Amino acid sequence: MFKSLLVFDIETIPDVSYCKNLFNISDDLSVEARRDLLTKYHLEVTGGKNDFLRQPFHQVIAISFLLCSISYNNGYEIFSLQEIRSGGTLHSCEKELVKGFFNYIAEKKPRLVTFNGRTFDIPVLKYRAMVHGIQAEYFHKAGDKWNSYNKRYSNDWHCDLLELLSDFGASARMKMNEICAAFNLPGKIAVDGSKVVSLYDDGKLEEIRDYCETDVVNTYLIYLRFMHHQGKIATHNYNKCVEELLLMCEEKEHLQKFKEEWETVCNGVFYI
Repeated sequence: MFKSLLVFDIETIPDVSYCKNLFNISDDLSVEARRDLLTKYHLEVTGGKNDFLRQPFHQVIAISFLLCSISYNNGYEIFSLQEIRSGGTLHSCEKELVKGFFNYIAEKKPRLVTFNGRTFDIPVLKYRAMVHGIQAEYFHKAGDKWNSYNKRYSNDWHCDLLELLSDFGASARMKMNEICAAFNLPGKIAVDGSKVVSLYDDGKLEEIRDYCETDVVNTYLIYLRFMHHQGKIATHNYNKCVEELLLMCEEKEHLQKFKEEWETVCNGVFYI
């Protein structure tokens, strides 16, 4: 049984350093031109359907997470919120961020919770770890041949809410913002993923990290509602988790704004 819960999210920008290898271009081509080349390439390989970069071409610039301890009582799980923060510092390079992430998993041995983590976050982190020569031994060796971080249906090891809530594609895969709207949660406030590159270009890494942390909080709140629905956490523990979160939101300005937006969309009704 897991003793900790790690809800996490990453933010990325296009890694244009591979354009020379992929397109056989000169070194003096601008970053903007290289990004355009990557966009056009991905449109071509998807028949014009999608310009979103494939996983190896993403450079990780932020990893944010929420950590809870897990205890057990009478068949229920009990979560206690420990911290909400981003890995590394504003000056941490990608290698430090990715290495720190896999080391943290080896240390805490947590259950992972993501929104689209199996399709995006985890594959990106694996590719980028290999780019930098980073080992992730625990991540790959933990568990057994039936249950592990790498088994798609091992929900107790890695709960990808996008997959679970859609029954692995049997129903529509919903956007996080849509689910947040249905559950009276704030969703994305002011910033969304499409603005990350421009924020990065403007040197606003702190805003990116703040945005990533609010995405993590939204993910956690969706997860709590899902666990309550399944009868895996009791109603009083759900409400206790919300209370702990509201208190922790007072510690950071961007989370205070998140709380204020949440109070507006839920009409002040935070609890079940």
